[in-house]
Parts: sequence; C-alpha cells; structure tokens
Amino acid sequence: MIVQKTVRFLDERLRITGFSKKTLRRVFPDHWSFLLGEIALYLFLILIGTGIFLTFFFSPSAREVIYSGSYTPLRGVHMSQAYESLLDISFEVRSGLVMRQIHHWAALLFLAVLVVHMLRVFFTGAFRKPRELNWIVGLTLLTLGLLAGFSGYSLPDDLLSGTGLRIGYSVALSIPVVGTWLAFLVFGGEFPFGNIISRLYVIHILLIPGAIGLLLGLHLAMVWRQKHTQFPGPMRTEQKIVGTRMWPTYAVKAGALFFLTASTVTLLAGLFQINPVWIYGPFDPARVSAGAQPDWYLGWLEGALRLMPAWEVRAFGFTIPNPFFPGLLIPGLTFNILYAWPWIEAKFTKDTAPHNLLNRPRDVPVRTALGVAGLSFYTVLFVAGGNDVIAGLFNLPLERVTQGLQVMAFALPLVAGIATHRICKELKGRPPKTGDEPGHVIVRTADGSYETAEPEKV
Repeated sequence: MIVQKTVRFLDERLRITGFSKKTLRRVFPDHWSFLLGEIALYLFLILIGTGIFLTFFFSPSAREVIYSGSYTPLRGVHMSQAYESLLDISFEVRSGLVMRQIHHWAALLFLAVLVVHMLRVFFTGAFRKPRELNWIVGLTLLTLGLLAGFSGYSLPDDLLSGTGLRIGYSVALSIPVVGTWLAFLVFGGEFPFGNIISRLYVIHILLIPGAIGLLLGLHLAMVWRQKHTQFPGPMRTEQKIVGTRMWPTYAVKAGALFFLTASTVTLLAGLFQINPVWIYGPFDPARVSAGAQPDWYLGWLEGALRLMPAWEVRAFGFTIPNPFFPGLLIPGLTFNILYAWPWIEAKFTKDTAPHNLLNRPRDVPVRTALGVAGLSFYTVLFVAGGNDVIAGLFNLPLERVTQGLQVMAFALPLVAGIATHRICKELKGRPPKTGDEPGHVIVRTADGSYETAEPEKV
C-alpha cells in the first residue's frame, strides 16, 4: 500500500507512469561485450565510494614532518605530510589499507575495461553514423581516465610517484615556446616544488570525477536516445532489436553484475598487494629508483620515452627537446586520429548511411588490420617501458634490448597488419559462428526417445 500510494503521489505530480512503463519495456541486446560499459560504470562508482573514504584521512600537503608512526623502518625519517598520511591510512586507519587497494585495483580495471570497450566499438564499427558523437565522448572519457590515474598515482609523494612527476615535468618543459611557462603554471615552480600535490588533489577528487560523471551521463543519454547496436543474426535488422527487456531480466542481470564486479575488486584488494608505498620510501629529488615502472595504462608513454633516440630539433632560434616527440607528439597524433576516425573512414568508404547492425571484424579487413597494427605498436612501447627489467631478467645488455625493441616498434606493426588483412580476407566469405545462428535442436519423438532436427523441420 505504501509503495502504491508513493507511486500514485509522484505520478499525479510528475507524470512518471508512461515514462516508467516505456523504460521497463526497453529491449537490450544479449551479448557479453555490451556489458563492458556497465562494468566501467560500476568501477567508477566504486572509485567514488572508496575515494570519499580516503579523503577523510589523506592530507595533500608537502610540508615536511618527521615520521613517528607504527611502521618502524621509517621512524625518524623526514617526509612530506602527504606521504605520512598515506602511511597512517595503511597502518593506523581501520580498513584503510584494503580501501586503498580497492581504490587502486578499481582504477586499473576501470581503464582496462574502457580500453577493451573502445576496442570493441572500433573493430565492430559501432562509431559509425549516427554514433560519432558517442565515440568522441568515449575517447574523452578515456583521456580523463588517464589523467585521473596519473594525478592519483602522483599524490602519495613516495619515491616512485615522485619519479613519475619528474618525468611529467620534463615533458611539459619540452613544449616549444610555451613549455617553461606552462610547466611553471601547472606545477607551481621549478622542480622540486611544493604546490603540485595540493593542485593534483583538487584535480583528482573534484575536477576530473565531475567531468567523468557529466560525460557518463551524456553517454548514457545518447545511448538511450539512439537505438542500440547489435550483431547481425536471426530477426535482427537496422530497425529491430532482439534481446531481453529492462524489467525484470536485464535489471536482475545488471544488479548481479554490479555485485560480481565489486566482489572481484575486493577479492583482488584483499589477496594481492599493490603499490606498497612504504617500501619505496619518501620522495627525494636526488634519488631515482631502479626498475621504476608506472601503472600499466602509462607504460606505453614510458616505453616511448625510453625508445626515442637522442634527437632534438633546432630551428628559428628555438629548440624542440627530445621528450616532446615521444611524450606529446605521439599521444597527440594518436588521439587526434582516433577522434577523427569516424569521418576518415566515412570519407574513404563513401559510407554515410546510419548503422545499427555491427560489423564482424573480418568484414572490414582494412580497419581491422590498421587496428591490429596500432595495437602491436603500442604493445611494443608498453614492453619497452620495462626494458631495464627485461635486460636484468635475461642478463642482456640494456642497449641491445632497447635496439631490438626499436626495430620491433616498426617491424611488428607492419607484419601484424599484413597478416591480419590476409586472414580477414580469407575469413570474410565464411559464415559467422557467434552462437546466434540457428542450428540443430533436440526434439522428443512419439516413442519417448530424443533426436536432433533442423529448426525449419520442427
């Protein structure tokens, strides 16, 4: 009775019944890859929840203090207040360490799911008309996710994150003409500096989450307004969607997926240690940790910096330093090409019609080959981010490892692209095997036994 009265009260004032019925009858396609966006949303909610918890205890200050906490190896060591508060969260605050690790694991998985989701959209052609704007929103979400990861990774002020900030400062300085002024504006002075932690804190907990929340809302609104994409199959057309209704099937599945996502992240945080900042020690500008690698989503940038030859350009009285090319030019070209890709492909294929049915990757060999080549290139850069670790592990000279990876950065994408194109051309004419096609069904005969039969004969 209370629920009915509440619904009646709201409907008389807001007229929500019609919208609610339409919403509950909405059909969602059945395919596991469509759940990637939902998982990213759930991970973002987990990040917000754990982030709120951590803000109660973290102090974003570079003021120097002497540690006197419970972690004995660092007692009496000079460190920033930010690093001290992180040690307190890890060892003094109840559930602080597991909350830290849930937050970190959720951040890693959030970006991983975003990347896989964008790859699914790219290889299936889900960015085509009328979803070009949604593609732009998705890429912007990925960019903001990378910035959120870097800003959060840099907050602890430990030796590892300080080394990352040193690299970021050098890349900012390498920008022609305005680099010095921009680095001073963003970082608050010359390296080392005291303002960057408090500035990154505001960016990390306020500006970027707010922008991500707005873009997620815009993304969901556009998905809701437009028809859902779906893979080709029986009874599926550009206008007709085949799947499950919002209520009750899809809602139950979505709720179960949220709890599965949350439990997985919690399990990872409870069983697998990540970012043990107490081992690294506080940041000291005179020290650089050996074997220092960033989180996986920045590994390709680290690798690009390590593979770039010692080239600099001098022209018209200006110098373009070496870090500019791998640290800004390569990422800038990459994301600009990706932003423009829906229109680039439409121009070359002369395809400007709206699409709700997706491609199989084999159906568009050129796009798939280019995508695989790009992935191969960035995989080599990612591996190069650990060239010193590889050299030490296999007892190889660091220079030889670097030279080998430099060759692979050009050779592997070429070989992978050509091989993918040929494979797609070979597979293009074969029927798909997605599990959606009608096959044989089991029927019961008059004598009680069972046999298989084709669907049209049943």
